[in-house]
Amino acid sequence: MSGSSSSPLADKPALLDEPLGLTVHSLPVPQDAAAEDGRRTASGRLKMLAVLAVCAAPVIASYLTYYVIRPQSQKSYGALVEPQRPLPKADATGLDGKRVPLQSLHGQWLLVSVAGGACDAVCEKHLYLQRQLRESLGREKERVDWVWLVDDAVPVRAQLLPALSQATVLRVDGEQLRQWIAAAPGQGVHDHLYVVDPQGNLMMRFPPALDTVAAKNMKRDLERLLRASASWDLPGR
Repeated sequence: MSGSSSSPLADKPALLDEPLGLTVHSLPVPQDAAAEDGRRTASGRLKMLAVLAVCAAPVIASYLTYYVIRPQSQKSYGALVEPQRPLPKADATGLDGKRVPLQSLHGQWLLVSVAGGACDAVCEKHLYLQRQLRESLGREKERVDWVWLVDDAVPVRAQLLPALSQATVLRVDGEQLRQWIAAAPGQGVHDHLYVVDPQGNLMMRFPPALDTVAAKNMKRDLERLLRASASWDLPGR
């Protein structure tokens, strides 16, 4: 009978006797894992700091441009208040009797006047100038609020109310107000118009003069402040 009964496996017995080949991997060393975690943590922190620096750069650049590297020929008309004074943690009262935290005013540029509720001739001129300055800013006016802080308990005259429809009028304790407002030497808090930045810092006061030249100079300062902050300040709170 031709042929063979042997199988392919029988022809190659050596293959069955060879040991299996295994690849052995070394176990991770705890010290190496800790070092890698440290490198990842350091890298993450550097990335976070870089993101914060990018976010803060426009604000820093605008203030640096306005306060440090501006040419002397463009010296501001208003006097800078140094150090800047943040809005106090105090409550005010609106004309409707509602309580309003003063710090809620932050988020906008504020053009501020201070006067009693009787509002004498200087007060009326300030209110008129505040309104006119804001309107003169054109489309940028939405970034500025004009604020009258009443520092006594005298009721606001009814005749003034129609002209105050666009104003924020708040009654504030006079003593708290004087601790925050920085009047010039020899002047009172009623004598100036003040500028508060969107961060809530009292940062500038204008001289008491109330004439056409003064109004032009005030407008120039406001326009420069708005330009310097255009990259990070938006209308509305």
